[in-house]
Amino acid sequence: MQKFSHDDYEVIEKKPIRKGFLSIFNYRIKHKLFGGGWSPEFDREVMDRGHAVVVVPYDIERDQLVLLEQFRIGALEQDDSPWLLEFVAGMIDDPEEQPEAVAHRELQEEAGLTTGQLDFALTYLSTPGGCTEKISIYVARVDSSKAAKQGGLASENEDIRVHVLPREEVVQLLEHGKINNAASVIGLQWLQLHLQQIRED
Repeated sequence: MQKFSHDDYEVIEKKPIRKGFLSIFNYRIKHKLFGGGWSPEFDREVMDRGHAVVVVPYDIERDQLVLLEQFRIGALEQDDSPWLLEFVAGMIDDPEEQPEAVAHRELQEEAGLTTGQLDFALTYLSTPGGCTEKISIYVARVDSSKAAKQGGLASENEDIRVHVLPREEVVQLLEHGKINNAASVIGLQWLQLHLQQIRED
C-alpha cells in the first residue's frame, strides 16, 4: 500500500552522539515527497536500544493471566506509581537470538513458568518518531498454578512481584487505566480480539 520504500530516501550522514544502553545517533537525511521531488536535507536524532519481546502468559483452563509488577524509571513522574503492571518482557541481547528463545527465557526468569505452546501475535514499532525499537508479542499457554510469587534477576536489578488474576479482572485494570504501558495494552487487546480463536485452537 505504501508509495515509497527503502529506495526513496538517502542518509547523507550518521553520527553517534552517545553510546550505551540507550545509544543516540544524529541522522542527516532527505527523502522523496508525495507531491514529487525531494525534501531538503534535515536532521533527526534517533535512539537505538535494541529490540524486545513481550509474552502474555494465559492459562486457558482457568481463564487466568499472569501479570507482573515492577519498578520502571520512565514512570517516575506519573501520578499513580512508578511500579507498573505489565506482562513478561525482555530484550533481545544478541542479533542471532530468536525472539521465541527470548520469550521462553524471560517467561522462566520473570514468572517461573514454562510453556509448550507459544503463539505469535504481532510485531510493532514502539516509538518510530525517534526510536528504532521493535517489539514482538507472543501469547504463552501456561499453567498459572505454577507461577512464582516473585521473579527477576538480581544481577539485572530486577525485583518482580507476580500476580495471577482472572482475565476479566485484568481487562478491568486496563479499562481503569491501571495497565498503561504500550506493550501490555497492545498484548491484552490482541488476546481479547483473538480469544475465541485461541480457545478453539
